[in-house]
Amino acid sequence: MTDGRSRLTVLAGPTAVGKGSVAADIREHHPEVWISVSATTRSPRPGEEDGVHYHFVSDEEFDRMVAEGELLEWATVHNSARYGTPRRAVEEVLATGRPAMLEIDLQGARQVRRTMPEALFVFLAPPSWEELVRRLVGRGTEDEEERARRLATAVEELAAETEFDVSIVNHEVHASAEELVALMRLGRGNSAPGHPSGHPS
Repeated sequence: MTDGRSRLTVLAGPTAVGKGSVAADIREHHPEVWISVSATTRSPRPGEEDGVHYHFVSDEEFDRMVAEGELLEWATVHNSARYGTPRRAVEEVLATGRPAMLEIDLQGARQVRRTMPEALFVFLAPPSWEELVRRLVGRGTEDEEERARRLATAVEELAAETEFDVSIVNHEVHASAEELVALMRLGRGNSAPGHPSGHPS
């Protein structure tokens, strides 16, 4: 992927499946992979840093970014905060040939498919519904009302798995991260040998 423009990889999946953890593992073990930092209107969670985990912006600033076409995709998530991917940074990295990845929600992935259908779309799935609920509750970052809203959203998100080029079941974060990097190196929409969780669309 060093010859000319690289292929964008889009990682999406239901709430609490571990997208952020997989992205963090890739960031730690594969610094050659560029991972986009999303803009969001929600408040930082404990330990999150502006510009590292997200660009935390006001509603007014987000409105401006939307109006001026600065976002590759954006969405209102869980009927509350808005999230979006700054366009310029993505385009600049792809032009250098460096492997690039977006870790976004389902709505955002659908928008990117419309504008960049050549990207590789990867769905991160939980081992089971019960495990997804356990992870969300165990995270302890949402109150009961927010958890209920996120679980309702997760039902819809899980139903969209067939829209993706390949799926990875997130049994364990580091293994999932390594599988994703292997797929990025292949640069195609089917699973690497020995990874039966992947399936072509």
